[in-house]
Amino acid sequence: MLNEVLFFDTLRESLWISVIISFPILAVALLAGLVVGLFQALTSIQELTLTFVPKLGAIIVVFWITMGFMTQTLVTFFQDRLIPIITGG
Repeated sequence: MLNEVLFFDTLRESLWISVIISFPILAVALLAGLVVGLFQALTSIQELTLTFVPKLGAIIVVFWITMGFMTQTLVTFFQDRLIPIITGG
């Protein structure tokens, strides 16, 4: 049976893993938005697609690069933490 301590510890660890996994994408989106915003402020170009397209491209590139890290982190979490809870071990 799943007690409260095990439940909240698993929840805390899963939230921490989601922060670790999402950090590279969010950091690159923030950096790309900052660079594009600075470029727009310096050149007075106020085009909406100018903010969207570079940010989306940077997110896709970083996602492609960190996909292996994300997958390995989630697989390790599932194998070490969730599967033993599901099987009752």
